[in-house]
Amino acid sequence: MTATTLFYIIIALIVISFIIDKILDALNAKHYNDPIPKEVSDVYDESAYNKSQRYKKTNYKFGLLSSTFSLLLTLGFFFFDGFAYVDALARQWSSHPIVITLLFFGIIMLGSDILTTPFSYYKTFVIEERFGFNKTTKDTFILDKVKGWLMLLIVGGGILALLTWFYQTTGDLFWIYAWALIAVFTLFINLLYSRLIVPIFNKQSPLEDGDLRTQISNYAEKEGFNFDKIFVIDGSKRSTKANAYFSGFGSQKQVTLYDTLINDLEAEEIVAVLAHEVGHYKKKHIIFNLFASIILTGVTLFIMSLLISNPLLSEALGVDTPSFHIGLIAFGILYSPISEATGLIMNWFSRKFEYQADNFAKTTYKAEPLISGLKKLSKNSLSNLTPHPAYVFMHYSHPTLLQRITNLKG
Repeated sequence: MTATTLFYIIIALIVISFIIDKILDALNAKHYNDPIPKEVSDVYDESAYNKSQRYKKTNYKFGLLSSTFSLLLTLGFFFFDGFAYVDALARQWSSHPIVITLLFFGIIMLGSDILTTPFSYYKTFVIEERFGFNKTTKDTFILDKVKGWLMLLIVGGGILALLTWFYQTTGDLFWIYAWALIAVFTLFINLLYSRLIVPIFNKQSPLEDGDLRTQISNYAEKEGFNFDKIFVIDGSKRSTKANAYFSGFGSQKQVTLYDTLINDLEAEEIVAVLAHEVGHYKKKHIIFNLFASIILTGVTLFIMSLLISNPLLSEALGVDTPSFHIGLIAFGILYSPISEATGLIMNWFSRKFEYQADNFAKTTYKAEPLISGLKKLSKNSLSNLTPHPAYVFMHYSHPTLLQRITNLKG
């Protein structure tokens, strides 16, 4: 195989992926006006339903515009030797392989972020604002950007530097050391995400005493589950959309409720949502996802170790000097079909786990408040009640609202 052939294979993968995504988006958009099934016909009144239709259509058009821009930007970077230019620029500033790698990815990521920030700004301050979701101030938007850059510089840069060092010093064993590093980091983040990462962006405080905490405590006591760590996060500083999540395991497990969730749902509905989250924990879904992620990472790194040193990868991107960072870019695109396949499998497991967690909540608490809570959350986020099955299969990590309600009533 020649470098030119590999170049066009890479371009084909990028374009095919884009086309498949746009076909799925178009199929999904055609279903926006489908009749609403009677099981979810009470989610929207006429005014709210019309608003949800406008929201979906606006996001569809915006997504088409922003993704087309990203595609053209990416293709332009490939066809006009953008990688070779950035690589040469990084090598002008340093001859150290680790520094070159950090500069290379730093320039690309910063440039990409600057070019796509206007889209992010429009999405937040025009679309989300128009439909009543946005609570983000411009100061918060800018501060989030700065914090994100700093985290990427410190955490992402540190991991990338270590991966480059492993590649330079351990030869064929590179993938094992890299796997160990990423596995430890993944475990660390899963254990301490709520303690270390969340406070950088949000304030979280223990749930105050009252009827809600009493009902939660009663449920926890019945199930023999330690619910000491229940925190409320100020999600309303950015959006009116509600959420809840479970993080950590063992002594570090913690439940976090968005303040918007507490405002939108009744106490009984919130307990039902928490019962669903407890179901994920009791059914070992968190542990499964953690170790599945680590195993998939190991497989990816092993395959990468077999290919990344091939100079053909660098030549395909127009770079004369083979390097870890150029090989990483080429491999990432060539591996994307496998990554897409494993993503589909993990989404299938995720949807299956959601049913199991719903059934746990139904068995240990009640189905009715979970159903009513899910309906309220769907209404408040203007969710699509009639998604195309192919779109669900490819993109949804949760079953549709209709599927979940049908399961809970079964």
